[in-house]
Amino acid sequence: MTGLHWGILATGGIAHAFTSDLRTAGLDVTAVGSRSTESARAFAEQYGIPHAHGSYEELVSDPDVDIVYIATPHPGHVENALLALDHGKHVLVEKPFTLNAAEAAVIRDRAAQTGLLAMEAMWTRYLPHMVRIREILAEGTLGEIRVVSADHTQKISTDPGHRLNALELGGGALLDLGIYPISFAVDVLGLPERITAFARLSDAGSDAEVATVFVHPGGALSTTVSSSRGAGANVAQIVGTEARLEIDRVWYTPTTFRVVTPDGSVREEFDGAVEGRGMQYQALAAERLVAAGATSSDILSIDDTIAIMGVLDEVRRQIGVVYPSER
Repeated sequence: MTGLHWGILATGGIAHAFTSDLRTAGLDVTAVGSRSTESARAFAEQYGIPHAHGSYEELVSDPDVDIVYIATPHPGHVENALLALDHGKHVLVEKPFTLNAAEAAVIRDRAAQTGLLAMEAMWTRYLPHMVRIREILAEGTLGEIRVVSADHTQKISTDPGHRLNALELGGGALLDLGIYPISFAVDVLGLPERITAFARLSDAGSDAEVATVFVHPGGALSTTVSSSRGAGANVAQIVGTEARLEIDRVWYTPTTFRVVTPDGSVREEFDGAVEGRGMQYQALAAERLVAAGATSSDILSIDDTIAIMGVLDEVRRQIGVVYPSER
C-alpha cells in the first residue's frame, strides 16, 4: 500500500459499498464530495471521513486527496474524471467507464497528458477467484478454450424514471449489467472479431434484456445474457478441450469455482470468500499502480477499457439504443 488519501465523489449506493470495503481494508478515506453539503456530511459521519465537501469542485481541490473514486451515474463520468485529473488527482472510475468509447478515449488522453492513473473500477477482475482463474488459463489446464458463457440478470424496478431505465441517465441492462459478462469474455478470449446482439427494449427505449454471441480470435465463441427484468442463476463457465471451469453464483462477486474434467472428475476447487464485498481489491491494485508510477492498470488497461466500450457501442448500434447526449 502507498498510503494514498482517497476522495469519494458522490454518495449513492455504490459509493457506500466501496467506502465500506476501503474501511475493511484499512485504507485512508480522507474526503467525500456531493452536490449536497448535507449528504456529504452524513456520508462522512457514517464512515468517519475527516472532510465533507458540498461540491465536486471542492473535493478535487482538497490538497489532502490523492485519488478520487468516481461514483456518479455514468453519463457524468467523463466530466467528473476530467475535473479530478485537471486538479492533479488519480481516478478510479466506476464501471461502465463512460457512455461510449469516444468519451473513454478523452479520459485516457487527459490522464496521459497529466501523468496520472486512470482506471476502470471493474472490481470483478481483481477478486481472488478471478486471479486464480487467469492463472489456470495461463497454465493451459483447460486445453483449447472453445466456449465462454456468462449472465448478469437482476429484477430491478420498471419505473421509467429509475436510473436503469432512463436513457438520459445511460439506462439499460447492457451498460450496468451486461458489461460484467462481456468484460469477462474479453478477459478470457480477447476482443471479438464478430459481434451479434439481440435485445428487448422497454417502453422508454432502454434495453431491458440483451443477448450477445461473439466470435473471438481462433474461432472461440462467447455468449452473454443481461436483464433488468428477472433474476437468473448468474453463473459462468469456461469450456476447454481438456476441462471446464464452472463459476458458481454470483460469479462476478467473491464466490467458488471448480475445474471439471470431461469424465466429471473435479480437478480443483477454489473458495474465493473474502471479508466485505470485495471492492477493496481494485483499490489495493490502484495503490500499487500509483506506487509504481503507472498510468494504466496491468489487469485491465485503459486501452482495453476503451476497446470494450467499443464493443458495447457496436452492441447498442445493433439493438438500436442511442443516448440523448449522442444525438
